[in-house]
Amino acid sequence: MQRATIQLESLVCPSCIQKIEGAVKSLDGVDNESVNVSFNSSKVKLNFDDQKLSIKDIENAIHKMGYDVIKSQSKAL
Repeated sequence: MQRATIQLESLVCPSCIQKIEGAVKSLDGVDNESVNVSFNSSKVKLNFDDQKLSIKDIENAIHKMGYDVIKSQSKAL
């Protein structure tokens, strides 16, 4: 398992959080209980199984929802 922190462009509305959470939680390998999207800091934090998907897969899911990823990092749990 990996712990990811993904910095997004500034979020403009609280409904953005629900869209991003939905996109990330739909990915196979994401620990849904760990997903946390912060409106104020525009960050997504989550745990994921790096045997099932990569941080790039998560970034792509967020990008498909119309949000730009500024930077991301992950580390082993």
